[in-house]
Amino acid sequence: MARPRVFSGIQPTADSFHLGNYLGALRQWVTLQETHDAVYCVVDLHAITLPHDPALLRQRTRVAAAQLLGAGLDPQRCIVFVQSHVPEHAELAWVLGCITGFGEASRMIQFKDKAARAGSDQASVGLFTYPVLQAADILLYATDQVPVGEDQRQHLELTRDLAQRFNHRFGATFVVPGPYILTDVAKITDLTEPTAKMSKSSSAPQGIVDLLDEPAAIRRKISRAVTDADGEIRADEQAKPGVTNLLRIYSALSGESVADLEARYAGAGYGTFKKDLAEVVVDALAPIRERTEKMLADEAQLDRLLAVGAARAREIASQTMDTVRNRIGFLPPG
Repeated sequence: MARPRVFSGIQPTADSFHLGNYLGALRQWVTLQETHDAVYCVVDLHAITLPHDPALLRQRTRVAAAQLLGAGLDPQRCIVFVQSHVPEHAELAWVLGCITGFGEASRMIQFKDKAARAGSDQASVGLFTYPVLQAADILLYATDQVPVGEDQRQHLELTRDLAQRFNHRFGATFVVPGPYILTDVAKITDLTEPTAKMSKSSSAPQGIVDLLDEPAAIRRKISRAVTDADGEIRADEQAKPGVTNLLRIYSALSGESVADLEARYAGAGYGTFKKDLAEVVVDALAPIRERTEKMLADEAQLDRLLAVGAARAREIASQTMDTVRNRIGFLPPG
């Protein structure tokens, strides 16, 4: 029996993924490759919707791919590739853009948020149509399920709408994907601003633990993480957001429940708790950093792995586009 196909992607817009990326998505991707037909890509087309440096994008794309492999994605168990290596992504995005209403695209919350930060007069058409490209990413691969958090639900709904609209107008073509709800995913917040999500775009460097941070940097960031004045180690989202965030990180990486951690550190004080947590984070991330560095030390081999992944992805994507071109009424090449 065929396994359900899952698709997801991540942008190469930073020098390292962070702990929130890992606990919120990447760790689940690794698990899914064991139960699903998994397709994952570094979405570099999405990365150029905002101003960027070309050389830096190229470097970060390799670093992103190396981190995916370093985190545990196995090219023998899943497909890992770079989005721009499969031109069908852009082609299908154009086709889907032609059946997307201006009004429904303008209602996408992420566009509103990013445009507000950049200034609406500076927002590109690419940023506006970002969700349509995201829909193309998913629909190209006959995706059954898409791992989603709350911030991506609206985009998945647009993808479903476009798949159904195309199927209705032109005949059955696309699988209508459903959400894969990530259970027990830790909501990781900024270490210095614990009411805000840990994010490269809005967090200060001190508030983010990067997967590629050296142990000394991790220990320093954890030791300086915001807590509160009462010294009690317990989870309380409203009264103690900083301590709650640290407990979540500890629990997610150690496998111990928050309740067990609260009991163990009762009366211990923040210093001891943070010191122990730092070592848990260091131990969890060290193998990822080491494997990533090994990958990056042999760029030729990394590029070969990505080329193989792109060839496997294109095999699926080209079949989808053959059907789409035929349904749309494009004249086939002679």
